[in-house]
Amino acid sequence: MNRFIGRTVLVTGGGSGLGRATALAFAAEGASVVVAGRTRATLDETVDLIGAAGGTATAVTADVTESDQVHHLVQETVTRFGGLHIAVNNAGILRGAGPIADMSEEDWDAVLRTNVTGVWLAMKHEIAHMRDHGGGVIVNIASNLGAHQRIPHAAAYIASKAAVSALTRAAALDHIHQGVRINAVSPGASAAPMSLRPGETEAERTERVKTQNPLGRLAEAEEVAAAVLYLASPSAGAVVGTDLVIDSGASA
Repeated sequence: MNRFIGRTVLVTGGGSGLGRATALAFAAEGASVVVAGRTRATLDETVDLIGAAGGTATAVTADVTESDQVHHLVQETVTRFGGLHIAVNNAGILRGAGPIADMSEEDWDAVLRTNVTGVWLAMKHEIAHMRDHGGGVIVNIASNLGAHQRIPHAAAYIASKAAVSALTRAAALDHIHQGVRINAVSPGASAAPMSLRPGETEAERTERVKTQNPLGRLAEAEEVAAAVLYLASPSAGAVVGTDLVIDSGASA
């Protein structure tokens, strides 16, 4: 399939996990991809993987919690590839595991700053460009932990991802009339580093997940990426303000 030939796609948090899988999937379907994040080495690895597969990509270092850096990221995307048609706001962190009363203010602030303010800043600058240049599509990465499911000892992450779900829907209503179509994907545990609990091995994670969701296995990062690509594609042209859960039935 070549659904994204001639399209420029920006993926934040593109250096690993779901961000990397999403960048690879877009490039495989003809998009020119900008991968962004704070760690240049991992971004370059993603770019190299895309290049080795015959795709087109470039890396831009940026911290989504800093407005000037996000503005620069959007400008660089347009400068390098001539436009910005699709954005996937995937950058996020998980910190502060434990009961709320024992959580540090530093961890709370860091999670909310990255996961919520970072998504807001990314949309702010992406939409500002898109609405003046014929529209575009945004897919935000939330989580099944948040609006759909809660577990103990992850309050900051849960609060932040519930906010991403609500923020996505509000933004979708604000900007669909300007040609910017916005949705979210809420993955559950997937074969990505962030789903590992502190000190947990991949084998231990696999065993844990077998009892936690009806499907009995992790979702592959490529399966989540496929949903992102659907929402970004013309086939989803009437999908506005949805939050698509992909969690192997865990929150059903």
